[in-house]
Amino acid sequence: MGKDCRPAKAAGSQPPRLILLLAALLLLLAVLLGGPLHAQSEGTWFETDTLNEGLGEAPAWLDRTTPQGTMESFQQAIYLGDYRAAAHLLDLSAIPDPQQPVAGPELAGDLNTVLARKVIIDWNSLSDRPDGIPAHTASDQAATPQRSILIWSIDLADRPVPIRLNRVKPEDGEPVWVFSRQTVHNLPVLAEMHGPSELEEYLPQALRQRAAWGLFWWEIMALPIVAGLAILIGIAVHRLLSLLARRAKGSLATAVIRSIRTPVILIAVSGLAWACSTWLFVFSGPIDVILSPLIATGFVAAMITLLMNTVDEILDRILNFDEVDLTAIGPELEERRSLATKVAAARRGALVIVFLIGTGVVLSAAGLFRTIGFSILASAGVLTLILGFAARDVLANIMASLQISANQSARLGDMVMFRNYLCTVERVNFTFVQLRVWTGERLVVPVTTFTDEVFENWMMGAPDAIRTIEMTLSPETDMARLRKAFQSILEEGQSKDWRLGDLDLAGANVTGVDLFGKTVMFKVPTTDPNTAWDIVCEVRERLVEEIVAMQREEGIRIFPEPPAADAA
Repeated sequence: MGKDCRPAKAAGSQPPRLILLLAALLLLLAVLLGGPLHAQSEGTWFETDTLNEGLGEAPAWLDRTTPQGTMESFQQAIYLGDYRAAAHLLDLSAIPDPQQPVAGPELAGDLNTVLARKVIIDWNSLSDRPDGIPAHTASDQAATPQRSILIWSIDLADRPVPIRLNRVKPEDGEPVWVFSRQTVHNLPVLAEMHGPSELEEYLPQALRQRAAWGLFWWEIMALPIVAGLAILIGIAVHRLLSLLARRAKGSLATAVIRSIRTPVILIAVSGLAWACSTWLFVFSGPIDVILSPLIATGFVAAMITLLMNTVDEILDRILNFDEVDLTAIGPELEERRSLATKVAAARRGALVIVFLIGTGVVLSAAGLFRTIGFSILASAGVLTLILGFAARDVLANIMASLQISANQSARLGDMVMFRNYLCTVERVNFTFVQLRVWTGERLVVPVTTFTDEVFENWMMGAPDAIRTIEMTLSPETDMARLRKAFQSILEEGQSKDWRLGDLDLAGANVTGVDLFGKTVMFKVPTTDPNTAWDIVCEVRERLVEEIVAMQREEGIRIFPEPPAADAA
């Protein structure tokens, strides 16, 4: 009996153990999952003992529960002239409570000056949720609650400072969104630097009122004046430097003035705009966000232009190819052509590198990515696709031009046969190849078109080549006499320094026969591509004369008669 009861007792004890094990696992899982959630909940605000107790109770109409509510409440308070209510939207924790009633409204006024002068509020990025998660977030579960939001970034003399909204929770209250303590600390300096200039203080009150697009009336009037002054100073500097260049003595002085002319004009125009926007006027955010990048672009473009002109002038004086005939033949000139092509490629490569560096400097100096925020970054992908699609041909030409310079398939000074044009390569630019036809005309060919088509390079490798002349002659033609006449022409030309090659390679061969007669190919060995075409023309002319003489002497027609239809 006892043995029968033990298994039943043991079996009855297993379910409680299984339940305890499952409960322990669930408890462990709850701790693991609950720990991060609890920490995340505590991390969605900054804790403080008190918040603006010196200001008293905040007006009931102020909405500090969301970032968007705080910004709207601040603008409403400024519109109503209630700077004491606006002070409740600032974190004044660093200011003693007795001083807050006086300092708070003053700091609210400074903040209003900074926001009006230097900030463009991106309302799409301001969340209308207490946790600060933007409304356009795809998944609330994947989004992280925010406790600090960057509104803008403004440059001080030595560093950029952010304008931020922080979510702060006092011990005895609910979390609220206010302008951060560090932002409040920097407001006096920012307001002094970017507040109204002395000249603006003397303007009539009517001109200091808001007009359209958030601008003051004086800004609408001052912009055309500043633009006109910039144009006038640019024209004046251009004429002055042009006059100096004409009166300069010596090629070096002329080259220096011409090299600095464009950079000096850019610096003068950008400097005037900078002086007007820094000392005379302090423009509002909508103008400043455009004017500051333009000024930075002007200064950087001036430096880029000056650097490129300096490099070009140095390379031109060290590696001067103007007095060298790159089309001539010889080992030294082969190296010259290769060097000239590589120098041209290096210039283009340096221009691309300097342009990219300059673009980065402009963006960094203007603070575009720091200030405009993620709305521009979000659209940057689409903008890149659009620009890439629109500029695909330009980019393809640039890459093809670098390819030509790298593989040396068409060097500067090379003589090429392109689309039945005998040309000399003059320039390989970013987007086109400039070819000089033997008649003096210029062909401008897109680089991709030039590289995609087959062309003959008469100077690649050894300059020796056999040029051919084809004629259709009658079957009765005495080839032995014709070969002898051809050989005599070449020997005579060799005595006249025609730059012919080995005459053993010369010959006259019948390459085909048809109803019109036989096709004869005359092979002319040449050593200089520059004179080969002229030599072939001369040999062809002498052959025609010899054939005509043979016709008269032998009384037979060597050139076949055309068909009746062609003759008619």
